[in-house]
Amino acid sequence: MSTNMYDVIIAGGGGAGLTAALYTSRAMLKTLLFEKLIPGGQIATTDMVENYPGFPEGIMGAEISSRMEAQARKYGTEIQYAPVETIEKTGSEIMIKSGANRLTTKSLIIAVGASFKMLGIPGEKELTGKGVSYCATCDGAFFKNKEIVVVGGGDSALQEGIFLTRFVKKLTILHRRDKLRGSPILQSRAKKNPKIEFLWDTILTKIEGTGKVERIQIKNVKTSQERFFDTNGVFIFVGHEPNTKFIQGLVQMDEKGYIITRENLGTSVPGIFACGEVRAGSTRQLVSACGEGCEAALAAQAYLENLE
Repeated sequence: MSTNMYDVIIAGGGGAGLTAALYTSRAMLKTLLFEKLIPGGQIATTDMVENYPGFPEGIMGAEISSRMEAQARKYGTEIQYAPVETIEKTGSEIMIKSGANRLTTKSLIIAVGASFKMLGIPGEKELTGKGVSYCATCDGAFFKNKEIVVVGGGDSALQEGIFLTRFVKKLTILHRRDKLRGSPILQSRAKKNPKIEFLWDTILTKIEGTGKVERIQIKNVKTSQERFFDTNGVFIFVGHEPNTKFIQGLVQMDEKGYIITRENLGTSVPGIFACGEVRAGSTRQLVSACGEGCEAALAAQAYLENLE
């Protein structure tokens, strides 16, 4: 078991967390960042990022993630690939538990983001990894020349669906409404793509298969008619839920579990800040997450100066 004191600990290594680490490290603050999966968080699993300034041709999600990580490390950020399990505040000190480590910090930035939301229908959990997926770039290549279904109507469903057409023979987008919610440019691309078809006013009620996805049960929300639909895979993009279960009761949250922040991205607990998709009111964009990471870092720096 090890115990260390840091100026700043950052929970989460997506765009927000890595930007915060870059700024705190450049300010000569002893900084440790925790990331439970891979650098960049969800952005690392995105095929192509086309809306980040400075990359007119776009940039692969994995590449911009690794660049951000290298830049933070260059200025002294320590990174541990492990989850933060518990956080406690006593006086002006914040105690972090991660595995055998007990680490103390003067300030904490929470940037743990959000996870893909599950539908909670029969067969979904049992067939996850066996034809049910939440990540096109992770699993798309497994469906070469197959027929698949994408559930959702927002930017993620459209962007990931368009990417999946590189591999699949046919892709059907199921959407519970009669029009899409995604950005106009993505709607236009999806509707022009010859491999994409749409099933409107339709929800997924069951996923079936022996050892792998073989068919789904769908329901028309206007007529209540149900039927089976043969498919080789189901990709689900119906939103996110914040990764805040491990800090319930620590800081003020809204009814969905997103952290409520003040003007300087401070939370209800002095010395604890939140940024990126975990924050209530986030726009869920990489560019704004990075901006919030900068703002949280500067706020933490000001907090530490006032402590002294």
